Amino acid sequence: MNLKDRVAVVTGGSRGIGRAIAVELARQGARVVVNYQGNEAAAQETVALCKAAHSGAEHFAKQFDVGASDAVTAAFKEIAEATGGKVDILVNNAGIARDMLLLRFKDEDWDATIKTNLSGAFYCSRAVARYMTKARWGRIVNVSSIVGQMGNAGQVAYAATKAGILGMTMTLARELASRNVTVNAVAPGFIKTDMTAALPEHLKQAAEATIPAGELGNPEDIAPAVAFLASDGARYITGQCIGINGGLYM
Repeated sequence: MNLKDRVAVVTGGSRGIGRAIAVELARQGARVVVNYQGNEAAAQETVALCKAAHSGAEHFAKQFDVGASDAVTAAFKEIAEATGGKVDILVNNAGIARDMLLLRFKDEDWDATIKTNLSGAFYCSRAVARYMTKARWGRIVNVSSIVGQMGNAGQVAYAATKAGILGMTMTLARELASRNVTVNAVAPGFIKTDMTAALPEHLKQAAEATIPAGELGNPEDIAPAVAFLASDGARYITGQCIGINGGLYM
């Protein structure tokens, strides 16, 4: 999985799964651009970890809201200018969760979730596709979720966006394959992140009891699969989703 001289953009890369992916891509030789929206300190921590994993490349952080179309277009233009016109790999990882049962769900929470999780992935993919198709090489990896495959009570908006990501993945794979650009997804299960850390202990134990592997996953369990899909070794894989869930959904 040699990603030497590749330029990778990881959205939502300041923590959790995004941070693990950014560091793994750097470890494999990529130059990593860490997107963040609000927490610059956390993003710079990820950049520092990328530098520790691969000191031979100039990794940097880039602030922009993935849910704002014009900001995304401008950001990718600036990234390309800083990297000699190269944007080889995009990992659409940025996401939020606003959890509530349907009858109590507020319009503003629905809109915010769609804007970040689904529109954000669309805007970033559209922006990066012009550079990838021109270069006739590219890898887009979308971070979906097991919730988008099997649903989950109380997560109607989150599940809808993550299911939408899968449809987008397959459609973009068909559109971009002729230009040597692959589009794939990973669907993490229950992973130890800030999101799951906020759950009461009894709920975490109940979740673990349903997982054949017997435990929640780590962000580092997701990153190698993303790095593989971003590599030359995955050149003939497109429109696919890899479930990384300890056997919870098969």
